[in-house]
Amino acid sequence: MKQTVIRADGEYGKLDSWLAKARSVMLVCGNSIEKQKIYDYLLNQPKGNDLKIIRFSDFTPNPDYESVVRGVRIFREQKCDAIVAIGGGSAIDVAKCIKLYANMANDGEEGLFLRTPVIPNDIPFLAVPTTAGTGSEATRFAVIYYKGNKQSIADDSCIPDCVLFDGSTLKTLPLYHKKATMLDAFCHAIESFWSVNSTDESKSYSKSAIQVILKASEEYLNNTDEGNSKMLEAANLAGRAINITQTTAGHAMCYKITSLFGCAHGHAAGLCVRALYKWMADNLDKCTDKRGQDYLKHALDEIGLALGCPDAKSGAEFFSYFFDSLGLSVPCATELQFEELKTSVNPVRLKNHPIALSENDIDTLYKRILKENKS
Repeated sequence: MKQTVIRADGEYGKLDSWLAKARSVMLVCGNSIEKQKIYDYLLNQPKGNDLKIIRFSDFTPNPDYESVVRGVRIFREQKCDAIVAIGGGSAIDVAKCIKLYANMANDGEEGLFLRTPVIPNDIPFLAVPTTAGTGSEATRFAVIYYKGNKQSIADDSCIPDCVLFDGSTLKTLPLYHKKATMLDAFCHAIESFWSVNSTDESKSYSKSAIQVILKASEEYLNNTDEGNSKMLEAANLAGRAINITQTTAGHAMCYKITSLFGCAHGHAAGLCVRALYKWMADNLDKCTDKRGQDYLKHALDEIGLALGCPDAKSGAEFFSYFFDSLGLSVPCATELQFEELKTSVNPVRLKNHPIALSENDIDTLYKRILKENKS
């Protein structure tokens, strides 16, 4: 599906024509929405526009299924005819699910939405990401929780038809989270490039994302509007790549680090990719990509070239240097935690990885990723 991209940087006149098609818009957003300029724009539409804004913020990070059911109910009761999601991955994921389920012939009780085939609809859907990391606005994936269990939703019809990049939305993001979300986008781009599912199209998105991140990182970390806008673009490009390929071992291995040590997701992903890239370049003989060992070597070298280096090994060194330059911590793990980590990896995600990883390999990698707590 082709996605329209609007660049705003605090001026939203380009949205007027999109909003003119709607009469009742469901705004899916977090509780800090009042800090965003675009909120004032939406609330202060010209009176002649006669536009209703129905705000929905009744969800939490790691949103649950019941939140989506409440959102669908309000969408129907208020006769909404468009959706605007403003926020990070949670807000956008909730909005995606509301769009998917809005026209189903049931009320979603007892998990029924999850068991009913999706019927695509043409409800206009605008996403305004307020972090430059997940690329959720560019993917067919959403995550919600039902009875405490993670539900991975995947359907092309939940991808927003329009996305707005507004550098001002990142102004209040704490520096640590700016670093972590940038690393999430960076890891998406790199993992997508080496995935067994990569294509010429996905690699083009990945390469562009890597190059934009490298060019924009200084201005982005200095919180300039231009740097913020460019990083939003990079995250979207990386999201488009992941939408084709899905993630690999870097993400499969990072989730337990996040839960054990309280690292932000992108921070943990960066730790994993930093160790994986070098390890992969040294273990090409374990290649499982059907395109072969020579193909994988070339792909890893291409990542190095995108990073401005001559080959994979120097590319891995550069990525490690880039991570270190951000001043992010490397957690210390106990022997018991290493044991827990090596059995925590979801084998489904490893199927996308181009090199076979045994439990011993995963243990070795975790001991390169983290420091050992000997106390």
